[in-house]
Amino acid sequence: MSAARRCRPPRALAGLFVWRLRNAGIRQIPYRFVHLYHIANDRLITFQYFNFLKRMYVTQYNKDLSQRAKPNSDSTVSPFHDLQQLDQEKKVVHKISPVSPVHRSWSETSSRNELRDMKSAAETEDSVIPVGARSKEDRQWKEMKLRLDDLPGILARLSKIKLTALVVSTASAGFAMAPVPFELTRFLLASLGTGLASCAANSINQFFEVPFDSNMNRTKNRPLVRGQISPLLAVCFAASCGVPGIALLTLGVNPLTGALGAFNIFLYTCCYTPLKRVSIANTWVGAVVGAIPPIMGWTAATGSLDAGALLLGGILYSWQFPHFNALSWGLREDYSRGGYCMMSVTHPELCRRVALRHCLALIGLSTVAPVLDITTWTFPIISLPINLYISYLGFRFYRDADRSSSRKLFFCSLWHLPMLLLVMFTCKKSVLEKEDKGDLPGRSHKRAMEIRLP
Repeated sequence: MSAARRCRPPRALAGLFVWRLRNAGIRQIPYRFVHLYHIANDRLITFQYFNFLKRMYVTQYNKDLSQRAKPNSDSTVSPFHDLQQLDQEKKVVHKISPVSPVHRSWSETSSRNELRDMKSAAETEDSVIPVGARSKEDRQWKEMKLRLDDLPGILARLSKIKLTALVVSTASAGFAMAPVPFELTRFLLASLGTGLASCAANSINQFFEVPFDSNMNRTKNRPLVRGQISPLLAVCFAASCGVPGIALLTLGVNPLTGALGAFNIFLYTCCYTPLKRVSIANTWVGAVVGAIPPIMGWTAATGSLDAGALLLGGILYSWQFPHFNALSWGLREDYSRGGYCMMSVTHPELCRRVALRHCLALIGLSTVAPVLDITTWTFPIISLPINLYISYLGFRFYRDADRSSSRKLFFCSLWHLPMLLLVMFTCKKSVLEKEDKGDLPGRSHKRAMEIRLP
Protein backbone atom coordinates (compact mmCIF):
# COMPACT_ATOMS: atom_id res chain seq x y z
CA MET A 1 0.00 0.00 0.00
CA SER A 2 2.79 2.37 0.82
CA ALA A 3 4.41 1.65 -2.52
CA ALA A 4 1.14 2.40 -4.33
CA ARG A 5 0.78 5.62 -2.43
CA ARG A 6 4.31 6.55 -3.35
CA CYS A 7 3.51 6.02 -7.09
CA ARG A 8 0.38 8.18 -7.08
CA PRO A 9 2.08 11.61 -7.04
CA PRO A 10 4.01 10.93 -10.27
CA ARG A 11 0.81 9.69 -11.97
CA ALA A 12 -1.05 12.78 -10.77
CA LEU A 13 1.70 14.96 -12.11
CA ALA A 14 1.58 13.15 -15.46
CA GLY A 15 -2.19 13.58 -15.65
CA LEU A 16 -1.87 17.26 -14.82
CA PHE A 17 0.74 17.62 -17.55
CA VAL A 18 -1.50 15.94 -20.14
CA TRP A 19 -4.45 18.10 -19.09
CA ARG A 20 -2.27 21.18 -19.48
CA LEU A 21 -1.25 20.13 -23.00
CA ARG A 22 -4.89 19.55 -23.99
CA ASN A 23 -5.96 22.93 -22.71
CA ALA A 24 -3.05 24.58 -24.47
CA GLY A 25 -3.98 22.85 -27.79
CA ILE A 26 -7.64 23.81 -27.45
CA ARG A 27 -6.67 27.38 -26.67
CA GLN A 28 -4.45 27.55 -29.73
CA ILE A 29 -7.26 26.49 -32.10
CA PRO A 30 -8.88 29.97 -32.32
CA TYR A 31 -5.50 31.54 -32.92
CA ARG A 32 -4.82 29.09 -35.72
CA PHE A 33 -8.20 29.86 -37.34
CA VAL A 34 -7.36 33.55 -37.15
CA HIS A 35 -4.06 32.75 -38.82
CA LEU A 36 -5.95 30.87 -41.54
CA TYR A 37 -8.19 33.88 -42.04
CA HIS A 38 -5.17 36.11 -42.65
CA ILE A 39 -3.70 33.58 -45.04
CA ALA A 40 -7.00 33.33 -46.95
CA ASN A 41 -6.86 37.04 -47.63
CA ASP A 42 -3.44 36.65 -49.21
CA ARG A 43 -3.79 33.37 -51.08
CA LEU A 44 -6.10 30.41 -51.45
CA ILE A 45 -6.37 27.88 -48.58
CA THR A 46 -5.48 24.31 -49.39
CA PHE A 47 -5.96 21.13 -47.38
CA GLN A 48 -2.43 21.48 -46.01
CA TYR A 49 -3.51 24.26 -43.60
CA PHE A 50 -5.89 21.87 -41.82
CA ASN A 51 -3.21 19.34 -40.98
CA PHE A 52 -3.03 20.48 -37.37
CA LEU A 53 -6.63 19.32 -36.85
CA LYS A 54 -5.73 15.96 -38.31
CA ARG A 55 -2.68 15.63 -36.05
CA MET A 56 -4.67 16.53 -32.95
CA TYR A 57 -7.37 13.97 -33.79
CA VAL A 58 -4.86 11.19 -34.44
CA THR A 59 -2.72 11.83 -31.35
CA GLN A 60 -5.54 12.48 -28.88
CA TYR A 61 -8.51 10.32 -29.94
CA ASN A 62 -6.87 7.52 -31.88
CA LYS A 63 -3.76 6.73 -29.92
CA ASP A 64 -3.36 3.26 -31.37
CA LEU A 65 -2.98 4.62 -34.92
CA SER A 66 -0.88 7.61 -34.06
CA GLN A 67 2.24 7.82 -36.17
CA ARG A 68 5.01 10.31 -36.02
CA ALA A 69 7.12 10.99 -39.03
CA LYS A 70 10.82 10.81 -38.41
CA PRO A 71 12.32 14.20 -39.15
CA ASN A 72 15.07 14.43 -41.70
CA SER A 73 18.45 14.48 -40.08
CA ASP A 74 20.34 17.64 -40.69
CA SER A 75 23.57 17.07 -42.42
CA THR A 76 26.46 17.95 -40.18
CA VAL A 77 29.02 17.37 -42.85
CA SER A 78 31.19 20.30 -43.71
CA PRO A 79 30.26 22.05 -46.97
CA PHE A 80 33.85 21.67 -48.06
CA HIS A 81 33.57 17.88 -47.97
CA ASP A 82 32.03 17.74 -51.45
CA LEU A 83 34.75 19.92 -52.84
CA GLN A 84 37.35 17.68 -51.32
CA GLN A 85 35.71 14.64 -52.92
CA LEU A 86 35.66 16.38 -56.29
CA ASP A 87 39.34 17.21 -55.94
CA GLN A 88 40.11 13.59 -55.11
CA GLU A 89 38.12 12.39 -58.11
CA LYS A 90 39.95 14.81 -60.32
CA LYS A 91 43.24 13.59 -58.95
CA VAL A 92 42.24 10.02 -59.63
CA VAL A 93 41.27 10.94 -63.18
CA HIS A 94 44.60 12.62 -63.74
CA LYS A 95 46.44 9.54 -62.47
CA ILE A 96 44.86 7.32 -65.18
CA SER A 97 47.48 6.41 -67.69
CA PRO A 98 46.68 7.15 -71.33
CA VAL A 99 45.84 4.22 -73.56
CA SER A 100 47.18 3.98 -77.05
CA PRO A 101 44.54 4.26 -79.80
CA VAL A 102 45.66 0.96 -81.30
CA HIS A 103 44.86 -1.12 -78.20
CA ARG A 104 41.51 0.44 -77.31
CA SER A 105 39.21 -1.71 -75.27
CA TRP A 106 35.64 -2.38 -76.34
CA SER A 107 34.18 -0.50 -73.37
CA GLU A 108 36.24 2.59 -74.14
CA THR A 109 35.28 2.61 -77.79
CA SER A 110 31.63 2.12 -76.90
CA SER A 111 31.78 5.00 -74.45
CA ARG A 112 33.32 7.23 -77.08
CA ASN A 113 30.68 6.20 -79.58
CA GLU A 114 28.03 7.06 -77.04
CA LEU A 115 29.62 10.47 -76.51
CA ARG A 116 29.68 11.01 -80.27
CA ASP A 117 26.03 10.03 -80.53
CA MET A 118 25.14 12.36 -77.71
CA LYS A 119 26.95 15.22 -79.46
CA SER A 120 25.19 14.50 -82.72
CA ALA A 121 21.85 14.32 -80.91
CA ALA A 122 22.60 17.63 -79.25
CA GLU A 123 23.46 19.15 -82.62
CA THR A 124 20.23 17.82 -84.12
CA GLU A 125 18.27 19.23 -81.19
CA ASP A 126 19.96 22.57 -81.75
CA SER A 127 19.00 22.40 -85.39
CA VAL A 128 15.42 21.41 -84.56
CA ILE A 129 14.82 24.29 -82.19
CA PRO A 130 14.89 27.00 -84.88
CA VAL A 131 12.53 24.93 -87.03
CA GLY A 132 10.05 24.70 -84.17
CA ALA A 133 10.44 28.40 -83.55
CA ARG A 134 9.85 29.09 -87.22
CA SER A 135 6.74 26.87 -87.26
CA LYS A 136 5.48 28.67 -84.18
CA GLU A 137 6.04 31.98 -85.94
CA ASP A 138 4.20 30.67 -89.00
CA ARG A 139 1.18 29.82 -86.86
CA GLN A 140 0.96 33.35 -85.52
CA TRP A 141 -1.32 35.98 -87.02
CA LYS A 142 0.34 37.95 -89.78
CA GLU A 143 -0.77 40.85 -91.83
CA MET A 144 -1.58 39.72 -95.37
CA LYS A 145 -0.36 42.07 -98.07
CA LEU A 146 -2.48 42.36 -101.20
CA ARG A 147 -0.52 42.59 -104.41
CA LEU A 148 -2.01 44.19 -107.47
CA ASP A 149 -1.04 41.19 -109.58
CA ASP A 150 -3.26 38.90 -107.50
CA LEU A 151 -6.24 41.26 -107.37
CA PRO A 152 -7.91 40.27 -110.69
CA GLY A 153 -7.87 36.58 -109.77
CA ILE A 154 -9.19 37.28 -106.27
CA LEU A 155 -12.02 39.44 -107.60
CA ALA A 156 -12.85 36.78 -110.20
CA ARG A 157 -13.24 34.17 -107.44
CA LEU A 158 -15.20 36.65 -105.33
CA SER A 159 -17.69 37.20 -108.14
CA LYS A 160 -17.87 33.45 -109.02
CA ILE A 161 -16.77 34.07 -112.57
CA LYS A 162 -17.96 30.66 -113.85
CA LEU A 163 -21.46 31.15 -112.47
CA THR A 164 -21.48 34.68 -113.88
CA ALA A 165 -20.52 33.31 -117.29
CA LEU A 166 -23.44 30.86 -117.12
CA VAL A 167 -25.84 33.70 -116.20
CA VAL A 168 -24.61 35.85 -119.10
CA SER A 169 -24.89 32.93 -121.54
CA THR A 170 -28.50 32.22 -120.55
CA ALA A 171 -29.35 35.93 -120.86
CA SER A 172 -27.73 35.92 -124.29
CA ALA A 173 -29.85 32.89 -125.24
CA GLY A 174 -32.97 34.77 -124.21
CA PHE A 175 -31.91 37.75 -126.32
CA ALA A 176 -31.18 35.50 -129.31
CA MET A 177 -34.52 33.69 -129.04
CA ALA A 178 -36.53 36.91 -129.08
CA PRO A 179 -38.53 37.27 -132.32
CA VAL A 180 -36.99 40.63 -133.27
CA PRO A 181 -34.05 41.65 -135.46
CA PHE A 182 -30.70 41.30 -133.73
CA GLU A 183 -29.10 44.55 -132.48
CA LEU A 184 -25.45 44.20 -131.54
CA THR A 185 -25.19 47.34 -129.38
CA ARG A 186 -28.19 46.46 -127.25
CA PHE A 187 -26.96 42.88 -126.97
CA LEU A 188 -23.55 44.00 -125.65
CA LEU A 189 -25.08 46.46 -123.19
CA ALA A 190 -27.52 43.83 -121.89
CA SER A 191 -24.76 41.22 -121.52
CA LEU A 192 -22.44 43.65 -119.73
CA GLY A 193 -25.15 44.88 -117.37
CA THR A 194 -26.30 41.34 -116.56
CA GLY A 195 -22.72 40.27 -115.88
CA LEU A 196 -22.10 43.21 -113.54
CA ALA A 197 -25.33 42.53 -111.66
CA SER A 198 -24.35 38.87 -111.26
CA CYS A 199 -20.89 39.83 -109.94
CA ALA A 200 -22.49 42.13 -107.36
CA ALA A 201 -24.96 39.49 -106.19
CA ASN A 202 -22.29 36.79 -105.85
CA SER A 203 -19.95 39.12 -103.92
CA ILE A 204 -22.65 40.07 -101.44
CA ASN A 205 -23.53 36.40 -101.07
CA GLN A 206 -19.95 35.54 -100.11
CA PHE A 207 -19.81 38.51 -97.73
CA PHE A 208 -22.79 37.17 -95.79
CA GLU A 209 -21.65 33.53 -95.74
CA VAL A 210 -18.05 33.85 -94.50
CA PRO A 211 -18.58 32.09 -91.12
CA PHE A 212 -20.50 29.26 -92.79
CA ASP A 213 -18.21 28.86 -95.80
CA SER A 214 -15.25 28.40 -93.46
CA ASN A 215 -16.75 25.09 -92.25
CA MET A 216 -17.14 23.59 -95.72
CA ASN A 217 -14.37 21.99 -97.74
CA ARG A 218 -15.82 23.28 -101.00
CA THR A 219 -15.87 26.93 -99.92
CA LYS A 220 -13.12 27.23 -97.31
CA ASN A 221 -10.66 28.67 -99.86
CA ARG A 222 -12.80 31.61 -100.90
CA PRO A 223 -11.08 35.02 -100.74
CA LEU A 224 -13.04 36.39 -97.79
CA VAL A 225 -12.69 33.17 -95.80
CA ARG A 226 -8.91 33.12 -96.25
CA GLY A 227 -8.61 36.83 -95.58
CA GLN A 228 -7.10 37.65 -98.95
CA ILE A 229 -9.21 40.79 -99.14
CA SER A 230 -11.04 42.78 -96.51
CA PRO A 231 -14.84 42.78 -96.19
CA LEU A 232 -14.82 46.52 -96.92
CA LEU A 233 -13.09 45.92 -100.25
CA ALA A 234 -15.60 43.17 -101.09
CA VAL A 235 -18.56 45.45 -100.37
CA CYS A 236 -16.99 48.27 -102.39
CA PHE A 237 -16.45 45.88 -105.30
CA ALA A 238 -20.07 44.70 -105.10
CA ALA A 239 -21.32 48.31 -105.09
CA SER A 240 -19.04 49.26 -107.99
CA CYS A 241 -20.50 46.37 -110.01
CA GLY A 242 -24.13 46.54 -108.95
CA VAL A 243 -24.81 50.26 -109.35
CA PRO A 244 -23.30 50.64 -112.86
CA GLY A 245 -24.83 47.31 -113.94
CA ILE A 246 -28.39 48.29 -112.98
CA ALA A 247 -27.88 51.80 -114.40
CA LEU A 248 -26.64 50.31 -117.67
CA LEU A 249 -29.63 47.96 -117.94
CA THR A 250 -32.10 50.72 -117.07
CA LEU A 251 -30.70 53.57 -119.16
CA GLY A 252 -28.91 51.71 -121.93
CA VAL A 253 -31.44 48.92 -122.54
CA ASN A 254 -34.88 49.56 -121.02
CA PRO A 255 -36.37 50.10 -117.53
CA LEU A 256 -38.05 46.69 -117.47
CA THR A 257 -34.74 44.85 -117.82
CA GLY A 258 -33.16 47.10 -115.17
CA ALA A 259 -36.02 46.38 -112.77
CA LEU A 260 -35.63 42.63 -113.33
CA GLY A 261 -31.89 42.91 -112.65
CA ALA A 262 -32.40 44.83 -109.41
CA PHE A 263 -35.10 42.40 -108.30
CA ASN A 264 -32.81 39.44 -109.02
CA ILE A 265 -30.02 40.93 -106.87
CA PHE A 266 -32.49 41.48 -104.04
CA LEU A 267 -33.93 37.98 -104.38
CA TYR A 268 -30.49 36.33 -104.37
CA THR A 269 -28.90 38.28 -101.52
CA CYS A 270 -31.82 39.06 -99.20
CA CYS A 271 -34.08 36.04 -99.74
CA TYR A 272 -32.12 33.05 -101.04
CA THR A 273 -28.94 33.57 -98.98
CA PRO A 274 -30.54 33.75 -95.50
CA LEU A 275 -33.14 31.13 -96.42
CA LYS A 276 -30.42 28.52 -96.98
CA ARG A 277 -30.09 28.11 -93.20
CA VAL A 278 -33.83 28.20 -92.45
CA SER A 279 -35.82 26.05 -94.87
CA ILE A 280 -35.48 23.78 -97.88
CA ALA A 281 -37.61 26.32 -99.79
CA ASN A 282 -34.33 28.03 -100.64
CA THR A 283 -33.91 25.62 -103.57
CA TRP A 284 -37.14 26.85 -105.21
CA VAL A 285 -36.20 30.49 -104.57
CA GLY A 286 -32.76 29.86 -106.07
CA ALA A 287 -34.40 28.30 -109.12
CA VAL A 288 -36.40 31.51 -109.63
CA VAL A 289 -33.15 33.48 -109.41
CA GLY A 290 -31.63 31.32 -112.14
CA ALA A 291 -34.74 31.60 -114.32
CA ILE A 292 -34.73 35.41 -114.46
CA PRO A 293 -31.58 36.00 -116.66
CA PRO A 294 -33.10 34.50 -119.89
CA ILE A 295 -36.22 36.57 -119.22
CA MET A 296 -33.97 39.64 -118.93
CA GLY A 297 -32.42 38.78 -122.29
CA TRP A 298 -35.85 38.51 -123.89
CA THR A 299 -37.07 41.80 -122.39
CA ALA A 300 -33.82 43.50 -123.42
CA ALA A 301 -34.55 42.59 -127.05
CA THR A 302 -38.32 43.13 -127.14
CA GLY A 303 -39.04 45.53 -124.28
CA SER A 304 -41.99 43.41 -123.17
CA LEU A 305 -42.69 40.34 -121.05
CA ASP A 306 -44.21 37.73 -123.37
CA ALA A 307 -45.08 34.03 -123.20
CA GLY A 308 -41.78 33.16 -124.88
CA ALA A 309 -39.85 34.82 -122.05
CA LEU A 310 -41.80 32.82 -119.47
CA LEU A 311 -41.16 29.61 -121.42
CA LEU A 312 -37.40 30.21 -121.42
CA GLY A 313 -37.56 31.01 -117.73
CA GLY A 314 -39.52 27.80 -117.14
CA ILE A 315 -36.88 25.72 -118.93
CA LEU A 316 -34.11 27.22 -116.80
CA TYR A 317 -36.26 26.79 -113.69
CA SER A 318 -36.79 23.06 -114.28
CA TRP A 319 -33.20 22.43 -115.39
CA GLN A 320 -31.77 23.71 -112.10
CA PHE A 321 -33.43 21.01 -109.96
CA PRO A 322 -31.65 17.97 -111.46
CA HIS A 323 -28.48 20.05 -111.71
CA PHE A 324 -28.40 21.33 -108.13
CA ASN A 325 -29.99 18.30 -106.42
CA ALA A 326 -27.43 15.99 -107.99
CA LEU A 327 -24.64 18.35 -106.94
CA SER A 328 -25.89 18.70 -103.37
CA TRP A 329 -26.22 14.92 -103.00
CA GLY A 330 -22.45 14.55 -103.07
CA LEU A 331 -21.99 17.53 -100.73
CA ARG A 332 -24.33 16.46 -97.95
CA GLU A 333 -21.54 16.29 -95.36
CA ASP A 334 -20.35 19.75 -96.31
CA TYR A 335 -23.82 21.28 -96.18
CA SER A 336 -24.60 19.72 -92.82
CA ARG A 337 -21.23 20.91 -91.46
CA GLY A 338 -21.90 24.42 -92.73
CA GLY A 339 -25.41 24.52 -91.25
CA TYR A 340 -27.29 24.77 -94.55
CA CYS A 341 -30.79 23.35 -94.78
CA MET A 342 -30.83 21.44 -98.07
CA MET A 343 -33.18 18.79 -99.41
CA SER A 344 -30.33 16.32 -99.79
CA VAL A 345 -29.62 16.59 -96.03
CA THR A 346 -33.05 16.87 -94.43
CA HIS A 347 -35.37 15.35 -97.09
CA PRO A 348 -33.33 12.93 -99.25
CA GLU A 349 -36.37 11.20 -100.78
CA LEU A 350 -37.90 14.55 -101.76
CA CYS A 351 -34.58 15.59 -103.28
CA ARG A 352 -34.53 12.60 -105.62
CA ARG A 353 -38.23 12.84 -106.43
CA VAL A 354 -38.06 16.54 -107.33
CA ALA A 355 -35.02 15.97 -109.56
CA LEU A 356 -36.86 13.25 -111.53
CA ARG A 357 -40.03 15.32 -111.72
CA HIS A 358 -38.30 18.29 -113.34
CA CYS A 359 -36.34 16.07 -115.72
CA LEU A 360 -39.68 14.93 -117.09
CA ALA A 361 -40.92 18.54 -117.06
CA LEU A 362 -38.20 19.47 -119.58
CA ILE A 363 -39.89 17.17 -122.13
CA GLY A 364 -43.22 18.92 -121.65
CA LEU A 365 -41.72 22.42 -121.84
CA SER A 366 -39.93 21.53 -125.05
CA THR A 367 -43.28 20.46 -126.51
CA VAL A 368 -44.92 23.77 -125.52
CA ALA A 369 -42.38 25.84 -127.50
CA PRO A 370 -43.93 25.24 -130.97
CA VAL A 371 -47.41 25.66 -129.49
CA LEU A 372 -46.47 29.21 -128.45
CA ASP A 373 -45.06 29.76 -131.96
CA ILE A 374 -41.50 30.24 -130.69
CA THR A 375 -39.93 27.28 -132.52
CA THR A 376 -40.92 24.88 -135.20
CA TRP A 377 -42.25 21.39 -134.49
CA THR A 378 -38.88 19.91 -135.19
CA PHE A 379 -37.58 21.23 -131.86
CA PRO A 380 -39.48 18.80 -129.57
CA ILE A 381 -38.51 15.93 -131.88
CA ILE A 382 -34.79 16.77 -132.02
CA SER A 383 -34.58 17.59 -128.32
CA LEU A 384 -36.41 14.40 -127.31
CA PRO A 385 -33.28 12.15 -127.16
CA ILE A 386 -31.33 14.43 -124.82
CA ASN A 387 -34.41 15.03 -122.69
CA LEU A 388 -35.05 11.31 -122.46
CA TYR A 389 -31.43 10.67 -121.52
CA ILE A 390 -31.43 13.18 -118.66
CA SER A 391 -34.78 11.74 -117.54
CA TYR A 392 -33.24 8.26 -117.54
CA LEU A 393 -30.35 9.50 -115.39
CA GLY A 394 -32.87 11.22 -113.14
CA PHE A 395 -34.68 7.90 -112.72
CA ARG A 396 -31.38 6.15 -111.94
CA PHE A 397 -30.66 8.79 -109.33
CA TYR A 398 -34.15 8.35 -107.85
CA ARG A 399 -33.80 4.57 -107.74
CA ASP A 400 -30.17 4.07 -106.66
CA ALA A 401 -29.55 7.22 -104.59
CA ASP A 402 -25.77 6.86 -104.61
CA ARG A 403 -22.84 9.05 -105.51
CA SER A 404 -22.31 7.41 -108.89
CA SER A 405 -25.83 8.12 -110.14
CA SER A 406 -25.79 11.68 -108.76
CA ARG A 407 -22.46 12.45 -110.46
CA LYS A 408 -23.71 11.13 -113.80
CA LEU A 409 -26.83 13.27 -113.57
CA PHE A 410 -24.80 16.35 -112.60
CA PHE A 411 -22.31 16.02 -115.47
CA CYS A 412 -25.13 15.35 -117.90
CA SER A 413 -26.83 18.59 -116.83
CA LEU A 414 -23.66 20.52 -117.67
CA TRP A 415 -23.87 19.71 -121.37
CA HIS A 416 -27.65 19.25 -121.55
CA LEU A 417 -28.53 22.94 -121.10
CA PRO A 418 -26.25 24.42 -123.81
CA MET A 419 -27.23 21.60 -126.16
CA LEU A 420 -30.94 22.23 -125.56
CA LEU A 421 -30.59 25.99 -126.06
CA LEU A 422 -28.56 25.46 -129.23
CA VAL A 423 -31.18 23.12 -130.69
CA MET A 424 -33.86 25.59 -129.68
CA PHE A 425 -32.04 28.41 -131.45
CA THR A 426 -31.62 26.37 -134.64
CA CYS A 427 -35.35 25.53 -134.64
CA LYS A 428 -36.39 29.15 -133.99
CA LYS A 429 -38.96 30.64 -136.33
CA SER A 430 -37.50 33.32 -138.56
CA VAL A 431 -38.35 36.96 -138.21
CA LEU A 432 -39.76 37.05 -141.76
CA GLU A 433 -42.37 34.43 -140.89
CA LYS A 434 -43.32 36.45 -137.84
CA GLU A 435 -43.64 39.61 -139.91
CA ASP A 436 -45.85 37.87 -142.47
CA LYS A 437 -48.16 36.68 -139.72
CA GLY A 438 -48.01 39.99 -137.89
CA ASP A 439 -47.00 38.32 -134.64
CA LEU A 440 -44.00 40.49 -133.82
CA PRO A 441 -44.41 41.96 -130.32
CA GLY A 442 -44.59 45.72 -130.27
CA ARG A 443 -44.85 46.02 -134.04
CA SER A 444 -48.41 44.87 -134.82
CA HIS A 445 -49.77 48.22 -133.69
CA LYS A 446 -47.33 50.12 -135.94
CA ARG A 447 -48.23 47.93 -138.90
CA ALA A 448 -51.93 48.51 -138.30
CA MET A 449 -51.31 52.26 -138.27
CA GLU A 450 -49.37 51.98 -141.55
CA ILE A 451 -52.24 50.05 -143.15
CA ARG A 452 -54.77 52.67 -142.12
CA LEU A 453 -52.68 55.45 -143.65
CA PRO A 454 -53.56 56.24 -147.26
